[in-house]
Amino acid sequence: MNQQQPNNPLHGLTLEKILVRLVEHYQWEGLYAEIRVNCFNNDPSVKSSLKFLRKTQWARDKVEALYIRTFS
Repeated sequence: MNQQQPNNPLHGLTLEKILVRLVEHYQWEGLYAEIRVNCFNNDPSVKSSLKFLRKTQWARDKVEALYIRTFS
């Protein structure tokens, strides 16, 4: 079941790829300034941030929205 999603700018991107690209662009400090969640400020890492974002839908929505605003 491989459905095309031509209007979805996040199609084909994993949460990890989104997060890594945002960190490369903003660094952790800038990412925290954009989205105020502690996982970006208190000893940040991709692994711990992914764990938090997978459990917390509102934070994931903000990360995805920031990615779209930044790279679209």
